[in-house]
Amino acid sequence: MEENKALKTESYLNVDEINKHLEKVEYIIMAAPAPEHFKDTPIHVTVFLNTTENFSENVKEMILDKFCTDYDITRSAEVMSQVMPVGFAVTAHDTPMPMLLVKPQDRASIPHVPMHVIDFLADSTYFEEVTTKSLTGWSYAYES
Repeated sequence: MEENKALKTESYLNVDEINKHLEKVEYIIMAAPAPEHFKDTPIHVTVFLNTTENFSENVKEMILDKFCTDYDITRSAEVMSQVMPVGFAVTAHDTPMPMLLVKPQDRASIPHVPMHVIDFLADSTYFEEVTTKSLTGWSYAYES
């Protein structure tokens, strides 16, 4: 079996760099392997919306439904949808990796901006590399 190397953070974008980087970004979607004991929902999906708006529960459900439809996502569970601090790590990849900062020590040490984040477990045929190769990936969607 091929061994996957861990993503190595070279640096973090500062707040000014993050704001410039997010110009024209509509959202970022990230998929990673869920912990093994979540067999029915093997993918950890995080959607970073480029807004700080707190949506009503109805709007949150509609947004989640749209992403589930667009990315062939099924069995969503453990859904969290709220404004959270997000940092950006520079890695060997072309685009900075978004990072949901949950721990207080990370928020204190990593530059970040608030974004509306939808974080959940699910299944999907769209993110095949996550389930077959245990890879983590992210994709940026830009305003037209």
